[in-house]
Amino acid sequence: MNYQNRQDRRAPVTLYVSKAEESLNNYLRLLWLQHVYWTRMDIQAAVFDLPDAELTTERLLQNPGDFEVALRPFFGQENAATFANLLTAHLTIAGELVGATKEGKIEEAAAAETRWYENADQIAQFLGQINPHWSAQDWKRMFHDHLAMTKVEAVDMMTPAYEDSIQVFGDIEQEALDMADVMTEGIVEQFSQYFV
Repeated sequence: MNYQNRQDRRAPVTLYVSKAEESLNNYLRLLWLQHVYWTRMDIQAAVFDLPDAELTTERLLQNPGDFEVALRPFFGQENAATFANLLTAHLTIAGELVGATKEGKIEEAAAAETRWYENADQIAQFLGQINPHWSAQDWKRMFHDHLAMTKVEAVDMMTPAYEDSIQVFGDIEQEALDMADVMTEGIVEQFSQYFV
C-alpha cells in the first residue's frame, strides 16, 4: 500500500448533525489524535533516549483510560474497560517492538510484531461484537494500516529518514481522524435516541 498517497481519505461534506453528535465526534477525534501524537512522541523519546521518556509513556498510557470514560455511557463499564485493556496492550506491545528493534534483537522484535497484529485483530473483533454498525473487517483493515504506518514511522526515525517519518505521520494523523469518524458513526447509529 502506498501510504503517501492514500485514496480513501474522506472529503468534507456539509450535513446536518446534532450538537450531541458534533460533540461526540470532536471528542473522539481528540482522543484518536492524542493516541497518535503521544505515540509519536513516545517513539521519539525511545529512539533518541530523551529525558522525558518515562513521562511521555505515562501520558500515552492515559489514552486508553480516556477512551474508557468516553465509551462507558454507551457500552457499559465492562465493555469500556475491555477496550481500554486491549488498547493498553496495543501501546505496550508497540513499546516492546520499538525497544527490541532499536537494540537489534530481531527475534524479539518479530515476536512483538506478531503479538501486535494479534492484538489489533482482537480489538477489531471486539468492536465488531459490541456495535452492529461497526464492521470487524473494517476495524481490522484500519488497525493493520495503523500498525504498518507506525512501524514505518519508527523505522524512518531510526534509519534516520526524518522527512519520510514526518510524511508518513501525515497519513497516520488522517487515519486517526477516519477511525474517530467511523467510531462516531457507529455510536450514533446504535444509540440514535441520544443524537436527535
